[in-house]
Amino acid sequence: MVLTRSTKELYEEYTSHMKKIADVRHAAAVLQWDEETYLPPKGASFRGQQMATLSEIAHEWSIDPKLGDLMTELKGRGDLDEPGGKNISLSLEDYTRQKKFTPAFIRLLSETTSRCFHTWIKARKDNSFTIFRDDLDKMIQLKKQEAEMAGYEQHPYNALLDQYERGCTVTLLDNVFNLVREPLKDLLHRIQARPSIDDSFLHRTYPKQKQWDFGMEVIRHLGFDFEAGRQDISEHPFTTSFNKFDVRITTRIDEQDFSNMAWSCIHETGHALYEQGLPDQYYGLPLGEYASLSIHESQSRLWENNVGRSLDWWRHWYPILLTYFPGQLEGVSVEQFYQGINKVKASLIRTEADEVSYHFHVMIRYELEKSLIEGSLSVNDIPSYWNQRYADYLGVRVPDDKQGCLQDVHWSHGSLGYFPTYSLGSFYAAQLFATAGEQAPSIQSAVQQGDTAPLLHWLREHVHQHGRRYTSEELCRHATGQTLDIQYFLHYLLDKYKKIYKF
Repeated sequence: MVLTRSTKELYEEYTSHMKKIADVRHAAAVLQWDEETYLPPKGASFRGQQMATLSEIAHEWSIDPKLGDLMTELKGRGDLDEPGGKNISLSLEDYTRQKKFTPAFIRLLSETTSRCFHTWIKARKDNSFTIFRDDLDKMIQLKKQEAEMAGYEQHPYNALLDQYERGCTVTLLDNVFNLVREPLKDLLHRIQARPSIDDSFLHRTYPKQKQWDFGMEVIRHLGFDFEAGRQDISEHPFTTSFNKFDVRITTRIDEQDFSNMAWSCIHETGHALYEQGLPDQYYGLPLGEYASLSIHESQSRLWENNVGRSLDWWRHWYPILLTYFPGQLEGVSVEQFYQGINKVKASLIRTEADEVSYHFHVMIRYELEKSLIEGSLSVNDIPSYWNQRYADYLGVRVPDDKQGCLQDVHWSHGSLGYFPTYSLGSFYAAQLFATAGEQAPSIQSAVQQGDTAPLLHWLREHVHQHGRRYTSEELCRHATGQTLDIQYFLHYLLDKYKKIYKF
C-alpha cells in the first residue's frame, strides 16, 4: 500500500531544502563581506577557493532533480494557499534557470570573481587598467558563455539583464534612456548657463572619525537597526544581507570631501532598510527576497536623494552637523549648504555625481557593457571607449584609469547588467516618494522635524513586506496606482533645480 504524502508535508520538505540552500549561500556571502573588509592580503587565494566551494554546493542543491520533482508535484496539486503557490511558482522559475548552468561553471565563475576583485584592488592602487585587463577579459568571456547557456532573444545582453531585472531587455532600456536623454541634456545645459554654485566648503578638511560619528548618527535615526546589522569601511560602498537580522553596510571616507561618505551612508542605509523590512517568515523563499535590483535601487536612491538631498531634511540635520564641524561650515547657511550639496557639475565619478548628470554615467556603462557582450568592443578598447564617451556626454577629460574605467567594483564581481538598475531605481524612487507624500501628507512635515519613521512605515507597507511577490512594474502599480512613469522623475528634477539655479 502506497501512502500519499500530504501537501503540507511536501511543502515543509520544500521549505527545509530551500532554507539549507540559503544557509550555504549566506555563508558564502559572509566570506565575501569579509573579503572586502577585513581579509588579510595573503588570505585571498584560499578565500576564493572557499567561496567557490560553497557556491558550487549551493548550486548543486538548487538544481537537485528531487527538488524539481517536489516543486512540480506541489504546483500540479493546486491546493496551496496564495503565499505557498507564489513561492513554488517563483522557485520553479529559478530552478529552470539554474539548471542551465553546470556546477563546474558556477565554481569557475566564483573563482574568477574572487581573483578579479583582488586584481581590481591592485589595479586601482597602481592606477593601471593593464593590471586588471586580462582577468577582466576572462570574466567577460565567462559572462558571454553564461548568456549563451541561459538563452536569450534578440540580444545576448538580455540574458544578463534578466538576472537583476526580470524581463528587462536592451529594447526596453534603449526606449527608457531615449525618453530621458534629451530632457536631461536640456536641463544640464540650462544649469550650466547659470552662475556656478559654491560648494568649496564641502572640500575643507573633515576629520575621518568625526565623519564616521556623524554618519553613524544619521544611519541610526533613519531607522537602521544596529542590533541587526553594522557598518564598516571598504574600497567601494556596498550592502549585503545574510538575513533580515544581519545586514551589513560599508562606506568609504575622504577627509577632503564630506560628500563622499555622507551620501554613501544614506544610500547604503536605504538598501539596508529594505533588507531589514523583508518578511523573516519566508527566509530562503522568494517571498522573503527583494523584488528586483531596480526596486532595491529605488530604496537607496529615494533615501539618498529625495530625502538626503532635500532642504526639508537638512533644516533639522544641519544644526546637528554644525556641532560636528563648526569650523568647516562657519558662515555657511542651511540654504547655502543645500545648494552646495545639489551642485550640478559634469564630473568623473559616478558615485559622487549629481542627480542630473548621474544618468549619463549609467548610460556610458550600459552602452559599454552591451558592446562588450555583443562582441563589438574588446576589453582592450575599454579605456579609450570610456574616455571618449565621457568627453561626448559630459564634456570632461578622464585623467587616469582610477578616475575612469577602474572606479566601479561591479565588473570584478561579474555584475554586468547591474548598472541600468541605478537609473531605473531613480525613476521608481521619484514615483514612490511622490505617491507616499500624496497618500500620507504628514510625511513631509515629519521629515522637516527629522522624523523619517512615517516614510519608512509607508515603504514597509507598500514595498518591503511584499518580497518578490510582484515584478517591478506590478509592485509600482500596487504602490502608486500606475506603472513606471518617467514624468515623475523629470518633474522632480526640473522643479528642484529651477528653484536652486533660479531659471
